[in-house]
Amino acid sequence: MTTMIGYLRVSTEEQAASGLGLEAQRDAIQTYADRHGWNVEWYMDEGKSAKNMDRPELQAALARLHPKKRDVAGLVVAKLDRLSRSVPDFAGVLELARARRWSLVAIDLGVDTSTPTGELIANVMMSVAQWERRVIGERTSAAMQAAARQGKHMGRVAAPLPDATATRLVELRRSGLSVAKVADALNAEGVTTALGSKWHSSTVTTALRRVEAAQNLTKEASAAHAA
Repeated sequence: MTTMIGYLRVSTEEQAASGLGLEAQRDAIQTYADRHGWNVEWYMDEGKSAKNMDRPELQAALARLHPKKRDVAGLVVAKLDRLSRSVPDFAGVLELARARRWSLVAIDLGVDTSTPTGELIANVMMSVAQWERRVIGERTSAAMQAAARQGKHMGRVAAPLPDATATRLVELRRSGLSVAKVADALNAEGVTTALGSKWHSSTVTTALRRVEAAQNLTKEASAAHAA
């Protein structure tokens, strides 16, 4: 019998505690699985947003679908938004499924890459996602060129780092830790980035550079005031 991963997700702790939403998803998947003669093994993220793919149970499911470890045929969700609210993210999962030869099923959209029709729908979605990325890229490029002609700066404004976090960041770095170890230490202490994310070597390096620049500006301002 074919075994599929059934992935469930609710976005709030209240939904997780009450079971509201989870049972409806489970019922939809189980009905679909029974109709196709599948066995289902369940993975469930409780109280997790779909703003990105960084969810423990989803990542565990995708890891299980790795070609060298795979003992299941694919992944099924009751609704697309349980897996992702981003078309590009979903397209990325579709591309991964195609490359690694496992099936992806989103019941509400009729996407089932184990069938010719479902695979056609998946291909259309990937083409739309690719078109969307190109259009956004062209618009962004045009906007930046127009701003440059007007002497304006365009780019993401960095979120401010709390003073306590900046101080701790500098302390750890000055203690002799590598940027990777600094990231590990901050994550272990439960300290997040300015955007509320986990630390990585790259974010530590960027944050240190910004803290140093801010300190230099403060010194220059103090010197100018003293003069």
